[in-house]
Order: sequence, then structure tokens, then C-alpha cells
Amino acid sequence: MFSEMAELFAALWSPRESFRTLTFWGALSTCVYIMGLLNAAHAIMNVRLSQSAIAWSVFLVTTPWVGIPAYWVFGRRKFNGYTNSLRRARAACEADINLMRKSLAPHVSNLPQPLTPLQAYASKFTPIPFVDGNTVRLLVDGEATYGAMFEAIENAREYVFLQTYILDGDATGRKFLSALSNARERGVHICLLYDDVGSFALTQKFLRDARSAGLLCAAFRTTKGRGNRFQLNFRNHRKILVADGSVGFTGGLNIGDDQLGRNPSLGPWRDTHLRMEGPAVKGLESSFLSDWFWATDTLPYPSSPAPQGLAAEVHQGQMASLEKQVDSPLDRVSPPVGNVPVLTLSTGPADGIDICSLFIGALIDVARTRIWIATPYLVPDEPTLAALKSAALRGVDVRILVPAHSDHFILHFCSISFYEEFERVGVKIFAYRKGFMHQKAFVFDDLVAAVGTANFDNRSFHLNFEVMAYVANAPFVSEVADMLARDFEASDAVDLGQYERLSLPKQVMVKCARLFSAIL
Repeated sequence: MFSEMAELFAALWSPRESFRTLTFWGALSTCVYIMGLLNAAHAIMNVRLSQSAIAWSVFLVTTPWVGIPAYWVFGRRKFNGYTNSLRRARAACEADINLMRKSLAPHVSNLPQPLTPLQAYASKFTPIPFVDGNTVRLLVDGEATYGAMFEAIENAREYVFLQTYILDGDATGRKFLSALSNARERGVHICLLYDDVGSFALTQKFLRDARSAGLLCAAFRTTKGRGNRFQLNFRNHRKILVADGSVGFTGGLNIGDDQLGRNPSLGPWRDTHLRMEGPAVKGLESSFLSDWFWATDTLPYPSSPAPQGLAAEVHQGQMASLEKQVDSPLDRVSPPVGNVPVLTLSTGPADGIDICSLFIGALIDVARTRIWIATPYLVPDEPTLAALKSAALRGVDVRILVPAHSDHFILHFCSISFYEEFERVGVKIFAYRKGFMHQKAFVFDDLVAAVGTANFDNRSFHLNFEVMAYVANAPFVSEVADMLARDFEASDAVDLGQYERLSLPKQVMVKCARLFSAIL
């Protein structure tokens, strides 16, 4: 036996076999390094930021074995195919969209100075800018938010569109399923959309139960479509509920027990959501329709033509089984119910320009007295970081609320890397100590308050599909400011020099985490 093994070993390591092995690996290495050069050229031509282009090209040329797959997954900054999907959707319902715009025209807000430039900004970014005639209600934490959402589902008579990043099949998820199933029994048309990465733990049993109850369910998959196989770095982070086109919700809360503080490792969950009524709800509905069309290649109404080649979990004869036919309500705008101007701004990696960071930057430039930001993840891009530092230097009260204990340690270390820069210009950081703080709420002077899904980080600015509600109403701004003031009182002012007192290994981790800020 040993002699046979020795003969085999000698054969494998004979000069001829060794030469063949070396030739194979030499040829393979040459191909890989050539591919690294080609990918580096692609990065130079397509990556927007010069720093990122340089980093990628050096990485691809020096370590192509690791750099090439990393670039295929993380190098993209634009979502391929989504724009074409929108173009098809708009062509399918062009008449309804034109009617919707005409119906919204009388409600377009005439904002006072200094907000006039913001309306011009908004009109460039979205067909639904700031519109009047709305009411808004601030919802603090999970119990209040879920209660209001269940009430809207119970009162719905025609349709409910529900979209979330994380959908858990736990007790909370089951409670939502029960509410939606009861609405379906009343003849209400139900569409449920979730992100396939965020909801990776969702069970097939939950989806089978949902479909059995008559709900249309779809997953938002970024890898869908030709050429998108490695498009794994994008997320649909939106949270939207629309009932009958008249009541809408958005904010930081997903659907799961964690959001009610039932996860002992995170503790109490601090979050903020927004309920609105009026013409601005059409912005949330349009955002949902765009995402649904990407996921299913159809509009979510029973009266629309039967689609072809759609995901089996969405249809399988469900369209024919729906008893109540609902005409497309795209052209139906909810009548005015108040006097609050609201902009519902949807942003994402399919935008031609970086709308999310540009609009927030415009608000920072407008502010003269205060900028208060609550975000679970603080990883701003360079333009937004520069705008914040400039605001602090001109005397604006810039405060940023972050959680004392994060659920992502890499993001936490990356956030720490910005503290020294903020300290130099007078930006104040507060760490919320009563559990995990997940809200996304901003206040700019007494002019505008924002509540929605976008974190103050590169991922939300450039890689995620997000939606924010910007409210230009002094009483509401005051309400949000009072809420944040209470949160500041429940927080500890961060000693911005804490980085210098970290151990050397942690200092290295902070610096290393900063290197990945563009994809965090």
C-alpha cells in the first residue's frame, strides 16, 4: 500500500506533471490579472467618486483574485434594469399618470421663503412635489404605530398596499397577516411586498398562509433580470402602507417582534413613524407601484390585463379568484383634509443623480438656527459631511442622536471615525441609552421636519431604495423637535475624544471600518 502511494506521489510530482501544473496555473493567473486590468478600466470609467475609482482600480490590479468578485458585488452604484421597468410601467398607464398630475396641480404648495428653492428642487426630482391639503400624525414607537396601521387596514374598503424591508413570521407578523386576511374577506384587494434580503428569515409557511388567504405577495429581488446576477449590494429599505389611496404611513418601523422591544439583546426599541392623509399619499402609492412593477411586471390591480411570465408566488390564478374588481386608482387623488404641505420623496440607486443626499444637502444649506438628526447609523458621504461641518461653523446648532449600543458593530466603529471631525467644528453627538434607537427623523430650523426610512449613511444615500416625508409645517416641526428634545435628555453627550482613549486594536478597527464607509 505504501509503495503504491509512493509511486502515485512520484507520478504527480514528476517533472512533466509539474510542468503541466505550472503551465495551467500560469495561464490561469495571467487570465485573472488581465481580467483585473479590464475591471480596473471599467471602474475608472464608471465609478463616480475619484477616490472610489482609485481604490477599486488599485485593489483590482494588485489582488484580482479577491478584487474581481468583490467588485462585481459591491462595485455597482446604479441599479440596472429598474429604470427600464419604470418606463414600461409608465407606458402602460400613461393616461392615468397624466390625469394624476393634473389632479395634483391645484394642490402644489407655494412655500414661503426661504423654502422656495426647495420646491424647485423637489419639482426636478419628482412629479409630486410639496402639496397642500394634508394632515399628519407623529407616531412614537411600535405600539402606537402598529395600532394606527391596524386601524387603517380595518377601515379600508378597496385596497391595501403594504411594503416593508423586514417581514418576520413571528407573533407581530402573524397579527398583520390576520388583519390583512380579515380585510381580504371583506373584499379588499391586498398586495404585500417585502425585500428578499431583509426578509430572508420569512418562512414559506407564512407565505403559503398569506396566499391561501387571497393576498398577493411579492419579493423585491435585486438580482432579478438579465445581467443582475451579482447585483447583491442593493436593498429596498422602504416601509409603506397605503389604504384606499387616502391614508398612508412611512417611517422606521419594520414588521416584527423586535420593533416592540421583545429582543432582550437590543432592549426597548425606539422608533418613529408617520401617518398622513391627503394628496401627498399619492407619492407613497406611486413609489409602491413602481417597486411592485419591478417585482412582478404588472400593476397591482385585479382589473389590469393578466400578466405573462410572472413569479409563481404572486399569481397562480389569484387574479381570477378575486371577487371585487378595482379600477386603477392612479388618477384618483385624495381630496384635501388639512392644510399641511408634505413632500413624499422616493429615492434609490436607479436615480440618475444622488437625490437623497442632494436634497438633504439643500436643507442643510437652508438651515440657520438648528439641524437635529436622529439616525441609527452615522456614515455620511463626503458632500453631506462637508455641508454639516459648514453649517456648524456658521453657528447652526447641529446635534446628532445615535444609539449607545448598535446592532452592527462595523457601522458603530465607522461612526466613531467621524467624531473627531465633528468635534473640531462644534457638532454635538448624543448616544441614546434607553435601548436601541432606530428612528430616522430630522429637523431643520422651524421650517421642515422629516420622518422616513433613510438613515444618515452612504447606503441610504446611494445604495438603498428609500422614502422620506418632508413636512413644511411649523406646529409639526415643533412636535418633532419636542420629541427629539426628550430623546436628547435620555441620552449621554458623547465625548468626542473617546477615539484617542480606545485600545490600539479598536483604533485599528475604527480606521479599517472607515475604509468601507462607501458600502456601509
